[in-house]
Amino acid sequence: MPAPGWPFRAAEALAAGTVTPDRLRRDYVGVYPGVWVPREMELTAVQRARAAWLWSRRRGVLAGLSASAMLGAKWIDADSPAELIHTNRRAPPLLTVHSDTLLAGETRRVRGLPVTTAARTAFDLGRQLNLTEGVQRIDALMNATNLKAVEVMALADAHRGARGLRQLDETLPLVDGGADSPYESLTRLLLVQAGFPRPQTQIPLYGDYGQLVAVIDMGWKEHLVGVDFEGSHHWTDPKQRERDAERYNTLLELGWIDIKLTSRTLHMAPDRFLDRVGAALISRGCQKTW
Repeated sequence: MPAPGWPFRAAEALAAGTVTPDRLRRDYVGVYPGVWVPREMELTAVQRARAAWLWSRRRGVLAGLSASAMLGAKWIDADSPAELIHTNRRAPPLLTVHSDTLLAGETRRVRGLPVTTAARTAFDLGRQLNLTEGVQRIDALMNATNLKAVEVMALADAHRGARGLRQLDETLPLVDGGADSPYESLTRLLLVQAGFPRPQTQIPLYGDYGQLVAVIDMGWKEHLVGVDFEGSHHWTDPKQRERDAERYNTLLELGWIDIKLTSRTLHMAPDRFLDRVGAALISRGCQKTW
């Protein structure tokens, strides 16, 4: 007997004969009522999204973080609740249902599933999430889809009166698709909220022969001051440490001040980081605005 594709609706698999009741109980586990996966399977955010859509009997539209995952955005935990726009508001655990109105052109098909467009997804995330998480999530979506903030603003004009527009208006001016991780988003947000000039993201640097020698996470090109966020692999991987040392020397030769930042400093001593950035910018002639 061939195994059913997964996730799958148990009633359909039983009716088709691709699984027996005994095998269903032995080898599979329910994700949502009526929707099952192999017992040993660890769901991805995309698979959880598909399971949620099947729970809706294929009538819902994937939205929010589920839409972001379907559109290719990273950093979405598989244990985060799936999100649907659907009429059935009696959602099971780990599934959030919204009853929002969708206008023409605000959905598309991804891997055969109905999903809100990138602009509509950002519109929803920016209204529903707090400022910090909203910036991080929309940054990741923009990074994956090349979405622009003006597209979200245009969509918002068609939804005047929708809940959360004030939150969206606060969030959108702060987003930037150049962020490669939530920590980079958080770092940029910290700088901007502290009053620093908005940094450029993903600054490419070239050598004497036009070859790319480094990309700085964010910084101020006119002042040759950069900020790089360092994850744990930068000090646990010997090869990465060697590359970092060579890169640091190259940046010095090009006249850059490159300030390193770790998650510990970001969370435990942000003022120390801000003081370093401020001192570097002032030393390069930047007028203090913070």
